[in-house]
Amino acid sequence: MKYLVITAFLIGLGAAAQAQQYALQSPDKQITVSLNVGKTITYAVNQDGKALVQPSAIGLLTNRNPTGVWKVKKRSTRTVDATLKPVVWVKSETIRDHYNQLVLDFGHGLSLEWRAFNDGVAWRWVSALKGPYKVLAETAEFSFSPGTRSLFPKEDGFFSHNERAYKNYSVDSLDQKLASLPALFDVGGTKLVLTESDLWNYAGMWIKGNASGKVDAVFPHHAAQKKVTSDRDERVEKYDDFLATLNGPKNFTWRVLMISRNDRDILSNQLVYQLASPAAGDFSWVKPGKVQWDWWHYNNIYGVDFESGINNNTYKYYIDFASKYKIPYVLLDEGWCDTRDLTKQAPGIDVAELAAYARSKNVDLHLWSSWLVLDKQLDLALDQFEKWGIKGIKVDFMQRDDQDMVNYYEKIAAAAAKRKLMVDFHGAYKPTGWIRTWPNVMTSEGVLGNEISKFAGSIDPDHTTTIPFIRMAAGPMDFTPGGMLNVQKKAFAAVPSEPMTLGTRCNQLAMYVVYESPLQMLCDIPTHYYREPEAMEFLQAVPTTWKRTVPLQAKIGDYVAVARQAADGDWYIGAMTDWTARELELDLSFLPDGKFKMLVWKDGVNADKNAKDFKQEVMRVSKTSKVKAHLAKGGGYVARLVADR
Repeated sequence: MKYLVITAFLIGLGAAAQAQQYALQSPDKQITVSLNVGKTITYAVNQDGKALVQPSAIGLLTNRNPTGVWKVKKRSTRTVDATLKPVVWVKSETIRDHYNQLVLDFGHGLSLEWRAFNDGVAWRWVSALKGPYKVLAETAEFSFSPGTRSLFPKEDGFFSHNERAYKNYSVDSLDQKLASLPALFDVGGTKLVLTESDLWNYAGMWIKGNASGKVDAVFPHHAAQKKVTSDRDERVEKYDDFLATLNGPKNFTWRVLMISRNDRDILSNQLVYQLASPAAGDFSWVKPGKVQWDWWHYNNIYGVDFESGINNNTYKYYIDFASKYKIPYVLLDEGWCDTRDLTKQAPGIDVAELAAYARSKNVDLHLWSSWLVLDKQLDLALDQFEKWGIKGIKVDFMQRDDQDMVNYYEKIAAAAAKRKLMVDFHGAYKPTGWIRTWPNVMTSEGVLGNEISKFAGSIDPDHTTTIPFIRMAAGPMDFTPGGMLNVQKKAFAAVPSEPMTLGTRCNQLAMYVVYESPLQMLCDIPTHYYREPEAMEFLQAVPTTWKRTVPLQAKIGDYVAVARQAADGDWYIGAMTDWTARELELDLSFLPDGKFKMLVWKDGVNADKNAKDFKQEVMRVSKTSKVKAHLAKGGGYVARLVADR
């Protein structure tokens, strides 16, 4: 990594009568953070003179730092312009990390660090305290102008899978409503996505509206008393009167505000990754790829001459399918073992035999576990997984982000990395830059995803065109696309053993381009995929990591179209719409020189009635081409562009 350090664009505003004032600008000088330090610390954020966040309080209280007036003893500034090279590509093979930084040192072991980027701002506290101490409270207010709207993932409490729909509220109506992150705020057309990055050994941040129309950060306090209530649930029965207990210096969590004048640019924002701590050690062994999944359809394969279910014959059928279509992984989800003892395999399951069979077919296995039993049997289980040749684990049902649980995530990431295991966190809070710090943590849930289609019709095109701009802004999401029983709204029914998906076939295919997840599931049964060779032509080809991303068109909750370049140079386009049919014009100017063959999968003429209807076509295009894509209601469009040599 190469750094260019120059004088930062810091504007000194002089000392007011009872306060110290500072301002920090983004490299392009369009975003300004104004800070006022006195009895309290307040910040405000403007873009080209437009107030995005009005003066709002921030603070950190430990049992070691004095209360009362804050006073800056020293300030320092710098500009960084660096190129990051992710171990695992998500949006791109390189990331420009360009920001101006301001550090205010208060002289009693605490300092405040701000960074201003061209696409957002962030701050964190830094502690130089030695020895043990407790964080008693952290203040972070977000004051928006009247009329600001929010897409708010409302929660009932801190014990949650964080799988929520994004409800549209006026900020003025959020009093006492609690939400997990990320959340989006629309300030006069400018979008702000609020989340956090580099969360380790601390409590996760949530937000709650207050009576004055502001939004306050709130945190689950340190767990004083916990109770195990099932094979997968541990609830906090009593909280301590502090957030976290620490020992020695610490860089606290970044509070992140992504800023975008248009919806499309949110899809390019990588601030959560940029602000996360870099990885230590060699992660070259990490191998992204697609995963054939079993739980979504309850192993309900058919057209075979054996009884389907949780048994070796069924999983060999999955492995044969994966091998045929060059899908590198098969996941054995819940059911392969006793949920209270990872050493007790289910009747009819022999993982050692399955792993050997899979390797003979150039396929590897991933295994599911409840977090509770894995915590109890961590070394025993992971050592056995390593001996079997397992390549990944899916860890489920954590449902908390107090300090103890946040530390569990790091424990699992480290223990898995030691054995060269990839990790997929389910029942999880939002990602906070894990894939930079621990590149083996490839994806996570914390999203209202396709699994809910088994039970309800809430995973509809209004929702699926919203999550790329909010949940996905925080990092990779394991939405689990790939359903083949596609229906329009009136035809939907919840059938857990043979789930349907709302929207068209091409809508599901487009998710493989629009949605980011270096481990990307195929949720349906091989039986259905075998009967859809045209769909499998696309699903076999589409990668899970990307060399370059070019957002084409977007409106949150209405439509999204993205172009992405694969490592081999091919380009892919994915477009999705809500329940409104529409035609999008796709500008192909992102292409390099030369001619391209464009292989298209698009909604069929009858897709508005039968959502499975689609059509394939082949076009010749170049970077001067503009292609019209018609999307049916709940529809989608995908294309693969290959150099026409």
